[in-house]
Amino acid sequence: MDLTERLTLHRRTLHRIPELGFREFKTARYIRETLDKLGIDYGTPMETATVAFIKGNSGRTIAFRADIDGLPIEEENDLPFRSEHPGVMHACGHDGHAAILLAFAERCMELQSENALPHNVLLLFQPSEESGGGAAHLVRAGVFEGHPPEAVFGLHLMPDEGEGLLLTRSGELTASATEYRFTVKGRSAHVADKQDGASALGSLIQIISGIERLQHYHLDGLNRNIVHIGRMQAGEAINTVASSARLEGTIRTYSPDDLKKVTAMMKNLAVSADLLFGTETELAVADGYPPVINTPSLLPLSRRAAEAAGLRFIEKEKPYLFGEDFSFYADAAPVHFAFLGVRNEPLGYTSGLHTPTLNFREEALGGGVRFFEQALFETGDVN
Repeated sequence: MDLTERLTLHRRTLHRIPELGFREFKTARYIRETLDKLGIDYGTPMETATVAFIKGNSGRTIAFRADIDGLPIEEENDLPFRSEHPGVMHACGHDGHAAILLAFAERCMELQSENALPHNVLLLFQPSEESGGGAAHLVRAGVFEGHPPEAVFGLHLMPDEGEGLLLTRSGELTASATEYRFTVKGRSAHVADKQDGASALGSLIQIISGIERLQHYHLDGLNRNIVHIGRMQAGEAINTVASSARLEGTIRTYSPDDLKKVTAMMKNLAVSADLLFGTETELAVADGYPPVINTPSLLPLSRRAAEAAGLRFIEKEKPYLFGEDFSFYADAAPVHFAFLGVRNEPLGYTSGLHTPTLNFREEALGGGVRFFEQALFETGDVN
């Protein structure tokens, strides 16, 4: 099979069997069966994680990562290879990511057979990027202890950009992603005796008002931050004082200091609302994803690799405001993450990430395989 045929087989097989984070059992089985056929050794440091090692012609190791989980979205594409799992879909292109890495594995074995594989290659098939921070779990599992990499590369499909484009930048590329939840406990009372109650709704409104002022009064206006309120609910009846309320949202920032300020102020908001309304409020801030910060020394390499792979290299002026757990690999090695354009307007492939109609041509994935290969050959002193 040629490259496009390989990519099509892998991508469409995986697209049929999307699975949620840490439950990618069929996906992991397919990946491991493919590696077995290629004669590639691999380990399973987590139940659905697969880490493969291919020996090259030097003592140096370069790592490449693909995430493998799907999303809880019902697919609306009318395709012969549409999702076979109700309510779950590869709506973020992870089927394409895994297909690229499997095809790259095949290419590495071809190079090895020709005694032309320049360095050792470590392939990371990572579970649960969408939730649960699978990358952090993989790093903590000691995946790099036996083969410490000199760099870790990753790609993400981008349907907002045309086929043949590779987009990246030095330094900040994606934002941190941190979820927060306020849970307010009040005291119910009939509206006729509202003075006997403690309004959870009133407390929540006070908190919301404070959140909306956080960015204006407490954060550097030159920094890029989002403190978003995504969902809230309160009350039990139209004629009673609300005894409970809940608010959920997300924080996006490129600055760890700004994140600390936001969470500290949120705690103060909870305390002040409780003092005013007599409620009891709990604030839960989940451990989120740090921002992806590309190692500056790898940007020239990325440009050379993209151009050698036949891609048009675009250095972005501004980073993205969504989160990506590839950031955790920076704890172990220099990192470089980039976006591969897959938008094709003539064919109608224009739907965005996390939508029920995301689709793309497998031919567009070939640039990702070639980029990984060229990055392997271009890798010099990356430290």
